[in-house]
This record gives sequence, structure tokens and C-alpha cells, in this order.
Amino acid sequence: MRKLNKNIRPSLDEVFLKISKVFSERSTCLRRKVGAVIAKNGIMISSGYNGAPRGCSNCCDNSFCLRDSFKIKSGSNHELCRGSHAEINALVQCALNNSSPEGATLYCTTFPCSYCSKAIINAKIKKIIYLDDYNDELSLELLKEAGIEVIKVYYNKLNKLGG
Repeated sequence: MRKLNKNIRPSLDEVFLKISKVFSERSTCLRRKVGAVIAKNGIMISSGYNGAPRGCSNCCDNSFCLRDSFKIKSGSNHELCRGSHAEINALVQCALNNSSPEGATLYCTTFPCSYCSKAIINAKIKKIIYLDDYNDELSLELLKEAGIEVIKVYYNKLNKLGG
């Protein structure tokens, strides 16, 4: 990413990352708030945040986290959770809106887990730009093997724009 200057308007990458941060505020998860945006040709085509499926009760509304109650370590047993990840929800929105994510960029507040990375690869996303690390070696290995460009942006660059 380019060096930021207050006299230059933010790049689309910076804008889409900021939007992913805003969507993370909609998260219904008690443990980690994650937001995602999928953009293609400079246009946002989808967004998502982590939370329970439509029509199902949210952890934040119930004040109950299944993963906490079973003392499940972060990064393991993803299936033992009421929530769906932000990246998966953004891909589902593409399907519902008939917008192909092929060749698009995924902007996410957190590096995707291996479960999400498999879906990202199969959706033919070409690039991932993210803010926070998530320790998942399999995810990184799969993304590299699939040839997906992965870029981390540091908060200090984004915060200079008021993010």
C-alpha cells in the first residue's frame, strides 16, 4: 500500500478495509468481532460479519458463548459455534445477489481461518487484504499453494485516515 498523506484521498484498499472494520461492529460474537468486504473492479459487491445464521438467536442476545462454555481454544473446532464467519457470510451474499467473487479482493479485519480459506479459494478470490493476524498455518499454506496474494495492513497506516 502507498504511504498515506493527508492531502491525498484514501485508496480504495484503505476505504474497503475501513468498511470491513465498520461491518465488524455488527458482529454478534462475544469473542471476536470480524468484518469482511468483497470488492471487484473498484466496487464493493458484498459484505459480511460473524454471527449466527438468519433467524437463529445470537450469542450477544443470549449472553452465552458455546465455545466459552466448552473452553474451546481459538482456532480449533470451528464447527462448535453458533456463528458463521464474516468471510463465509460475504461469499453467501455474493451468491444471493448473483455477484461472482471470481477475481475479486477480500478485505477482512482478521486473517481467514483454514475453513474460510478453502471457501475463498473455491470462490476464486485473487487477493486478501487484512488487518489482524490469526494463527492458522494450514490457512496460510493453502492460500499460498492456490496462488492467492495475501497482504497485511498495519493499523498505524489505516489510523492516520481516522480509521
